[in-house]
Formats: sequence, C-alpha cells, structure tokens
Amino acid sequence: MDCVIVQPTDDDLVTTEPRRVRKGDKVAVGAAEDGSEGIFVHVEGFLGGTHSPNEFRFMATEVSRERPVDYSVLAQLLGEEKERGGGGGGGKVLWVIGPALVHARAREDMIWFIENGYVNVLLGGNAVAVHDLEAAIFGTTLGMSSSGESVEGGHGLHMRAINAIRRAGSIEAAVRGGIVKSGIMHALVTRGVPYVLAGSIRDDGPLPNVIPDTLAAQDAMRGYTSTATFAVFVATALHAIAVGNMLPAFVDSPVTEDIRPLTTICVDQTEFVVTKLRDRGTHQAYGVVTNAQDFMHVLRFYVERWQQASQAVRTPAPSSR
Repeated sequence: MDCVIVQPTDDDLVTTEPRRVRKGDKVAVGAAEDGSEGIFVHVEGFLGGTHSPNEFRFMATEVSRERPVDYSVLAQLLGEEKERGGGGGGGKVLWVIGPALVHARAREDMIWFIENGYVNVLLGGNAVAVHDLEAAIFGTTLGMSSSGESVEGGHGLHMRAINAIRRAGSIEAAVRGGIVKSGIMHALVTRGVPYVLAGSIRDDGPLPNVIPDTLAAQDAMRGYTSTATFAVFVATALHAIAVGNMLPAFVDSPVTEDIRPLTTICVDQTEFVVTKLRDRGTHQAYGVVTNAQDFMHVLRFYVERWQQASQAVRTPAPSSR
C-alpha cells in the first residue's frame, strides 16, 4: 500500500516507498489498468472466481458487530501457522497491540500466547509498553488497580515506571535486573521474541527502547512485516492501519511454494477501525468487532482446545498387547 514498483534489474521488480526512489530508477507509472500503458491489473489475483478477495474496491467493505465470529476457525488458523513455523514451513505470527489490551485485563492472555509460541514478533507504541511495565512494577495501569479502582498517587505511576526503566538503561536491563518480573514485555524478553515500539508526538518519556524517528520506526517494522505470514491486530487504530499498509496481501510457502492470502485479524470495539483498515487496502483483513478482553479470553480458550485436540491426534493409542 502507498508504494511504487521499481525495476532494479531486467528480471526483477521491487515494491518500495517513494522516499526510497532515487534519480535514475525505473518506476512503473502507467495509469491504465488494461495493459495499454504497460501495466495490467489482474483483479482476480491467485484465487480465481468472479469476486476474488484479492480485488480491492475502495470504501466498499462491510463490517458489523452483528456478524458472528467462529473462534474455532481462528484458533485452528493460528495453531496451524504456529506449526508451520516450528516445522520449518516459514510460519511467522505478527501481533500489533494497543494499551487498551492492558487496561481491558487481557494482559495475562497476551502473556500466555507469547509463552506458548503463538507470537513471533510484537509491534506497538510507547503506551502499551509503559502501561504493561507499570502493571509489572506497581500493579496498576494508569493508576488503577486490577479491580478498576484508583489508587493514591496513581496518576504519576506510569511516569515512575518510565523513570525506573530509563534508570536501568533498557527494558531488557530492567528484566535482567529484577525490576520487571512479569508482564508482556517480560515475556517477550525472556522468550527472545523481537518487538518494535514506534514513537509518536504524544508519548510520555518515552521508554529507551522506543524509536522516536518515524521513518526509522517504519523501517524497523517493515523488517518484520515483509516476512510475516499471519497477523493479529488488537485495540490499536493507528498502528493497525500503519502495519496493515506494510503487509503483503499474499504469502508463499518456502516448502510447497503454495500462494495464499496473509490471514489478518483486526479486533476493535468499534466498526470504524476495522472498516477503515480494510478500506485503506488491507482487503484480506477479517474484522472482529468486540473488546480486547473478550476476544483474548475466548481466543485463548479455543486455542487451548485446539492444542488438546491436536495433541490427542498425534498421541498414539496404547498397544493392546
């Protein structure tokens, strides 16, 4: 999305951002889609049919909270993607989360997904890390206890958490030093899962691991989106749309060379975010209109069931002899 096609050599084409185009580069500029100007737009893509999901129609998608969500299918897709990665099939699950996930008491579920191998990379902003670290150090998020009650002096605890991490030097140093003993960031560090925290103009601090340069943050995120094979966006409008624009619509297996849509799940409590994501080009996105807590709780339940069923299938029956 929002990129151009450059021909660096006679037998190669590269999709890149306009800011990377240099004088002398060969750029595809034809406006006609019928091939008359050198570019043919094949709207059916790899899937065939008369109305392929690969066909992008701006502002022409429908998302509704009335639409039923089959969590068993989502769990199966996520589980199979994990197995692809473990079996050398190239499966890489990318998560993009916002601070509402921490506030909505879905933090423990996110930790479970990380510890059980369902997260290969996590993208987010300063806020989600700050609130998670506040919870790890002080047991609050934005000064509220786990029961939703304000605590005395709570309004400044997120800043105290930032200062504690800055004194340690980094999130990794804070984990190694025992300052941070639990939480999402702790799970990422201890499990060796990479993450990118992109800065914004609204950030407090920010944390030392946050990348304040927008273009540098984009480059860091694109380093992971280019190889992602499955994506889950939860409760973050700006980061979901930004990362969605970086994701390829299709992925190919290095083992079978099969081409398939990059499964993308977008979760938000309003239709607006999910619809906007799809209308901006992430046409393969599957929208789930619900709050972060419900989604994470229910998805974890079904993934645990899928794990148990898969293990039962793989476990040989005891011999009768």
